Amino acid sequence: MATEQPRTVLVTGATGYIGGRLVPRLLEAGHRVKVLVRTPQKIADVPWHDRVEIVENSLSDAGGLTEALSGVEVLYYLVHSMASGGGFEAKEDAMARLVAGAAANAGVDRIVYLGGLHPADTELSTHMRSRETVGRVFLESPVDSIVFQAGVVIGSGSASFEMIRHLADTLPVMPAPSWVDNRIEAIAVRDVLHYLVAAAALPEKLNRSFDIGSREVLKYKEMMNEYAAERGLPRRLVIALPVPAPKLAGLWVALVTPIPWSMSLPLVQSLQHDAVSREHDVDHYIPQPDGGLTPYRRAVALALGKERDGQVETTWANAGIDADPLPSDPDWAGYKVYLDERTFHSEAKPEQVWTIIEGIGGKNGWYSLPLAWRIRGWMDKLQGGAGLLRGRRHPKTLNTGEVVDWWRVEAIERGHLLRLRAEMRAPGGAWLELGVEPDGEGSLYKQRAIFFPRGLAGRLYWLGVYPFHGFIFPSMARNISAAAMALQGTAEAAGSGVPSETP
Repeated sequence: MATEQPRTVLVTGATGYIGGRLVPRLLEAGHRVKVLVRTPQKIADVPWHDRVEIVENSLSDAGGLTEALSGVEVLYYLVHSMASGGGFEAKEDAMARLVAGAAANAGVDRIVYLGGLHPADTELSTHMRSRETVGRVFLESPVDSIVFQAGVVIGSGSASFEMIRHLADTLPVMPAPSWVDNRIEAIAVRDVLHYLVAAAALPEKLNRSFDIGSREVLKYKEMMNEYAAERGLPRRLVIALPVPAPKLAGLWVALVTPIPWSMSLPLVQSLQHDAVSREHDVDHYIPQPDGGLTPYRRAVALALGKERDGQVETTWANAGIDADPLPSDPDWAGYKVYLDERTFHSEAKPEQVWTIIEGIGGKNGWYSLPLAWRIRGWMDKLQGGAGLLRGRRHPKTLNTGEVVDWWRVEAIERGHLLRLRAEMRAPGGAWLELGVEPDGEGSLYKQRAIFFPRGLAGRLYWLGVYPFHGFIFPSMARNISAAAMALQGTAEAAGSGVPSETP
């Protein structure tokens, strides 16, 4: 059984969906936590930032690993790329071996890895096979390892939950590939975290894998209908066709859900086989959570509640990818850059304008020509990009590294400046800056679109969209300022006790 003993732990993948939730729970359990990240700015705004030791480096850097593993007793390996290509599996294998070797040299007591639940003696998809390989690398290393194998993870902001949610919300009748009849054992994200935290205190000399799940087995189409029932939607008619069609299904999922093609295809491929626990040995080592394991329908209800209340801790999209930041103005010499700059004086106070700026995107929209934004979003989706369906984690607040539709927050100076970096498919790098500063009794709203073209295609792209900018960006500036005035009017009316006519 697990014993309570504070340990020094290193978490890799702390900017990801599971890692970002695991860190605060390890801290709550009394452990000393280090995190290895390539871009510390991504976690600059998380609540636990000042309670952990941050090591800036990459898992592929042996020297950085040596520094990060100094004094570490338990290593959490929560890294899995959704990349593709001929060298993908070899890179994952090589990185796992490098980490296992560095952990052995540093005297780490245990490696904890979260892999995928899969049947035995079956040809797996590329990504599932890679995850199995990484788990085997750790189990065969000199360091005792715990490999948890989990199926579909259900939680607010998880890719698996978003896929089920959008499919069920959008499609009352659904012709679907044959894999919707496969048997799936999902697991609530809270239960995954329970097992991961407990692994730090497991007895020494334990080296094995554990299947973990809810113990409730449903067909994938039943999971969609259980979700629909929890949402109060009519039962979905899911018609299983006698073809697996993983690529076609991956494309369909990418178009209907916020998940891009690069991720939807691996997710769909992982559903080509049953994913059911073959053993429950974990019960002999780790007690179940208080109240028992979370049933699927309860996990759905919890996820929906978190999203409704704006309490989503992490999302699949926030992991993102590293990209070059916006070059500072003095360094623009030598670059070709296109700018669209707007300012607008408003009688609204700067804090009201900032409220609108920080709440932009998602359900609030972009304050100009919604149809044009939707069309551009669908064009991006058809090219395999993010589109506009990713929304945002919280309806009112943003942190560095979070997504806002097809943008990612690159920098935020709360109350003053928001810089968004585009993740749409385009022949160049694009940024959008929104800012506000005091201006007399009111405020000055500042807006700047920046585009660094890549080659001739980039220059032609800018020329093609420039006429639309002439409509979109001026109205965006006006409408944001108008929304700030309406918000101020509502606040003043509420303060004076007079009913406001502002809708």
